[in-house]
Amino acid sequence: MSVDQTKGLQEKEQDDYSFDRVPVEKRNMGWFSVTNITFGIATAIFYFQTGSVMALQYGAMNAIISAIYAIVIAGVLGTVIAYLSAKSGMNVNLMSRQGFGYIGASLTSLIYASNFIMYCAFEGMILVSAVHAFFPSIPLWILIIVFGSIVIPLNWFGIKQLDKLQKWSLPIFFMFLIAIIIVAANMPSGYNGNFWSYMPEGVQIGGTALLLCIGMQHGIMGLTALIASDYARFLKPKDIKLGSIMIGFIPQVFCFGVMGLLGIWFGVRLGESNPGIYIVTILGLGGVLFTMLTQLRINVTNIYSASLSLSNFFENVFRFKPDRRFWVVVSGVVSIILMLGGILDYLGSAMTFQGVLLMAWAAILVTDALVVKKLLKIVPQDYEARQEKLYKWNPAGVAPLIIASVLGTIAALGFMGTFLQNTATFFAALLASVLTIVVAVYTKGKYYSKESVETNVKQKLEKERKRSTISRELPVD
Repeated sequence: MSVDQTKGLQEKEQDDYSFDRVPVEKRNMGWFSVTNITFGIATAIFYFQTGSVMALQYGAMNAIISAIYAIVIAGVLGTVIAYLSAKSGMNVNLMSRQGFGYIGASLTSLIYASNFIMYCAFEGMILVSAVHAFFPSIPLWILIIVFGSIVIPLNWFGIKQLDKLQKWSLPIFFMFLIAIIIVAANMPSGYNGNFWSYMPEGVQIGGTALLLCIGMQHGIMGLTALIASDYARFLKPKDIKLGSIMIGFIPQVFCFGVMGLLGIWFGVRLGESNPGIYIVTILGLGGVLFTMLTQLRINVTNIYSASLSLSNFFENVFRFKPDRRFWVVVSGVVSIILMLGGILDYLGSAMTFQGVLLMAWAAILVTDALVVKKLLKIVPQDYEARQEKLYKWNPAGVAPLIIASVLGTIAALGFMGTFLQNTATFFAALLASVLTIVVAVYTKGKYYSKESVETNVKQKLEKERKRSTISRELPVD
């Protein structure tokens, strides 16, 4: 047996399927189990932090409006992507191979992996802040290494281990959450009015402040929509319709609506934006345990998705195919390095630029599926991920991603005016969507797969042969 075959068997035994679609017989998880795993993302305290930061800097009402916007946009994107993933048995990395080419898709895999590693570092720092607030004598660097390393063994056995971890920890999470809300409600508030009326001096509802809040939401919206595919691909076929909504939309309601709204409330009442600090202030040691639970729940999913993306990138570009666990260790180590480098200080900027890349990618995927494949029928609707059937590059995906990301980043830096600076992510997504249609129509879907080109050639030759036969058989006057 060859090395590649051995590794393929190991991959299937772990039920990770980093390099190929999940076989139909392995799509045996019910919608409740898969939704429960995605709630590991939705229950992250990071949403407390974004809600608190936005409320204290730009006003509570602007933060609330941006949360409603995030629920709708991320919910629709997440539902569509979850449905496509469940139907195809592929995550977004594999689904991108046809639309971007198998080397072109490596760009998206690397972007995806770097985002998950970065968010793992963000979430890890919230946990470290909570523990350090209660045990200030322990050096930060020790806490970073310890809690950054814990997620590695928790990710060792793949999707089944994640399912078990999220199932037993979710009820504990809700008990802690209710306790924190009750205790905080009985504490004196640092703001005398209703929390939704809080507005910093010189800031008003709407305008630039609202756009800045939406810009921060964009940084995580694309990720929450795309990540649904890593788990939706294991759905039972009979659960696809309901499961796509439950996996793609409901977690967005919870993370941006429930967790985000609570973050706004906590931030205004306590005058603090870091939940790692104010949760410990509210609940003491219980707050430390609650933070530890939530951050481990989210970071095991961050590391899982990062490991899948890195597997795809190195397999595509370098033909390097180590066990997925290798990439779990790499992802964990890199996130520790980012934490030691003070990644939390760059939260706002990181979210803005990540939003440009991720939303452009999500827009391309959805446009490709709904417009290019289904509406215009330029190429078959089925997804193809096998390298031997694909081109290295497909301009229909690569060109829109590069152009939209570059122009979106230039806009985000302020070189295209104030309005586009504050709407850079939306601008990049819209541009990417339009360009995908234009390039796909111009190339007539030629670069989606070698097989489709060969089929078209055969069909043309067959038509010509039939015409020739008919012309020979026609009687001559």
